[in-house]
Amino acid sequence: MKSPKQHFNPQVFLAKVGTGKTISKYRKGRIIYAQGEEADKIFYIQSGAVKVTVVSEQGKEAVVGILNAAQFFGEGCLNGQAVRVGTAKAMEESLITSITRKAMLATLRKEPKFSELFVTYLVTRSNRTEEDLIDQLFNSSEKRLARLLLLLANFGKNGKPTPIDASISQATLAEMIGTTRPRVSFFLNKFRKLGLISYNGKIEVHRSLLNAVLYEKPQLERDEKPT
Repeated sequence: MKSPKQHFNPQVFLAKVGTGKTISKYRKGRIIYAQGEEADKIFYIQSGAVKVTVVSEQGKEAVVGILNAAQFFGEGCLNGQAVRVGTAKAMEESLITSITRKAMLATLRKEPKFSELFVTYLVTRSNRTEEDLIDQLFNSSEKRLARLLLLLANFGKNGKPTPIDASISQATLAEMIGTTRPRVSFFLNKFRKLGLISYNGKIEVHRSLLNAVLYEKPQLERDEKPT
């Protein structure tokens, strides 16, 4: 008599070692993969945070993403990307599952629940990229910073907002919104004075910042200078 097929749980699948899967701990600052390396695996963050950067031919570095727990990265290998177009580095101690391209494609074909989870991630990522582009085109650097802080604090997701770790420097924030570090410092001080954020080693984002962005309160634009 055949035993019934076990219920597939995507989270359990991602949290356990298996065929084509490994789980590794990365200390803060350790490179997970480097720009130009062979792209043959996709990664999933169980815990921690990862920064993805790209270096141009002229040597200029840009931060293109800061990823947290329950997010995938390196998925370009599933669509024919032969080498990494950026570098992924652990921003804090992180626990990460790596899945070979072959194992990932096989699981996507066999397990509808896992496919649903991954497609949801891809759609969310695509929407975020579109929103980032609109943000860069139409919003002031002050509003771009406010939106970035809300995203980094996971505002709108379940639970309380997450304090933004000090490892995300003002220079990194500046790179992500396309302005200078002094401008970021100016806006952070302004937000703090207005009671929109608190700063004690980590940045704590208050709901009042969300309200200021959503309802475009005049105080958010006051003192704005051309960037």
